[in-house]
Amino acid sequence: MKEILTKLLNHEELTREEMRRILVGITQSEYPTEQVTALLTALQMRGVTVDELLGFRDGILETGVPVPLQCDRYIDVVGTGGDRKNTFNISTTSCFVIAGAGYKVAKHGNYAATSTSGASNVIAQHGVRFTDDIDRLNRCLDEAGIVYLHAQLFARAMKFVGPIRKALQFPTIFNLLGPLVNPSQPQCQLLGVANLDQMRLYHQVYQRLGIDYGIVNSIDGYDEISLTGPFKVTTNAYERIFEPADLGFQPAQPEELVAGASEAEAKDIFDAVLENRALPAQKNIVLANAAFGIQVLEHGQRSIDECIAVARESIDSGAALRTFRKFVELNS
Repeated sequence: MKEILTKLLNHEELTREEMRRILVGITQSEYPTEQVTALLTALQMRGVTVDELLGFRDGILETGVPVPLQCDRYIDVVGTGGDRKNTFNISTTSCFVIAGAGYKVAKHGNYAATSTSGASNVIAQHGVRFTDDIDRLNRCLDEAGIVYLHAQLFARAMKFVGPIRKALQFPTIFNLLGPLVNPSQPQCQLLGVANLDQMRLYHQVYQRLGIDYGIVNSIDGYDEISLTGPFKVTTNAYERIFEPADLGFQPAQPEELVAGASEAEAKDIFDAVLENRALPAQKNIVLANAAFGIQVLEHGQRSIDECIAVARESIDSGAALRTFRKFVELNS
């Protein structure tokens, strides 16, 4: 570790293998807390490289619990978090709309860090019990079309750095890792990022991983498609800035996206979208995010208008709600 810290002090970049070994060493308690704190601080001050991020990802997956799903193609829809906008559970709701449209989804998530309700919060509010039982997970994916992977059951490395991250009070490389350590390693991902610097970083990461991806960012700082203004999308095939009108939607107002002050309020918005009784803006935001996820699953071969129509049918027909009810039934 002394050599590693000396490299960082000299503004040198670490290799992917060096970072993998460091992460494994952290899980084996090889380094004093002070050294890990110095490492995370130095990386944050200099800025994380693609290889450094991939190395820590390799280490987390290696030391965690793998989830081999019996499915050739499925997607995860997730945001980096940290935009401090306290939006309702847009990514999670979009996942059930995508699954209701007949696609397979492996949603990876956790409890909220900076908002009222994270993915695990809203799902637990419905009486769902999280599991790492592979047979149960595969059954759920087969019968409901969607499986939920509660991060704390799989990424064992995170508990070793939890106290350090809490004490530091600023984002570290671990804040960037959440979207990359889905233990099932999906072939497709729709990722929402809070700024364009993150978009460029993940774009390079996904190219290295060789998966099908879409990365979205609302220009006004949301880590999802908020429809509050223009938003940028980067995929394997294109990079483009959209306006809400390009998708046939009216601009949304920021207050229409807020999760509320409690988990119960966030749950009601989630339920309202799936039950097709939500505010038009809330429904449209979910349709937009689900549609770009569907486009990724379709190898970019379907237009976004077609994908919006597929997502809309999932809600309007009740398929998304039936999918969610089946999911709850299998996991309660």
